[in-house]
Amino acid sequence: MTNHVLQIPLGDRWRIYHRLQELKIQSCCPPDGSLRVQVNNLLEAILIRSTVMQLLGSRQELLEWLERCWHYRD
Repeated sequence: MTNHVLQIPLGDRWRIYHRLQELKIQSCCPPDGSLRVQVNNLLEAILIRSTVMQLLGSRQELLEWLERCWHYRD
């Protein structure tokens, strides 16, 4: 189990925080503007990355990510 501090823009941290809560991933938003996330296993790490990418990734980053997933299946 590890704790990580993610540097997320203030306007986006609440959307990410609420999505992580829906996924039952422990996180909090302290007054300093950070988003603190508790990562307990690999699945949670993948879900966190996916959530952050969906909300903050550029269109190009999301397309490249999707293409990598398609190639991985081959």
